[in-house]
Amino acid sequence: MIEDKQRWNRRHVEKPMRHNVEPLIEKYIGEAEVGKALDIACGVGRNTHFLAEKGFTVDAVDISDYALSQVKDIATIKKFEVDLDSYNLEKNKYDLIVNINYLSRRLLPQIKEALCSGGVVIFETFIIAHGDFAQPANPEFLLRKNELLHAFIGLDIIYYEERDDVNLRGENTCVASLVARKRT
Repeated sequence: MIEDKQRWNRRHVEKPMRHNVEPLIEKYIGEAEVGKALDIACGVGRNTHFLAEKGFTVDAVDISDYALSQVKDIATIKKFEVDLDSYNLEKNKYDLIVNINYLSRRLLPQIKEALCSGGVVIFETFIIAHGDFAQPANPEFLLRKNELLHAFIGLDIIYYEERDDVNLRGENTCVASLVARKRT
């Protein structure tokens, strides 16, 4: 955990990411009932802040204490410095879960269970790409084709797409995007 924390702290300082909300969240935020939200691997809080502004009470989780120090200290945001390799999500707790640019296959079934009835997940991360694309070096952090869609079978799929995109640092990449609702 210490090693991961140091690596992410260094990355946030040396290669800062954009601060605007993820377009997928901005587009689909209206699908979720305003209530309790979770921002997984929240980084410096770009999506956390947006959710709080929209009226959500947000649990912002990340391993980087530096990144969490950039998240606003306001009553509607609770910050949790956690190692997502061992952190477990509480069942039936969230009206909205966002997971952007992070992949832990261990958490995929937990995300489904952590949604309240009618809760929405907005998920976007990298998929395996061939050619001149920037992507995480470790294949464990890359989805396979349609893997994200299959991981959320049982939820009502509102939107799903795999496409070429530009990452937070302006590099060409490939992503899978999903918006889904837990059945009531």
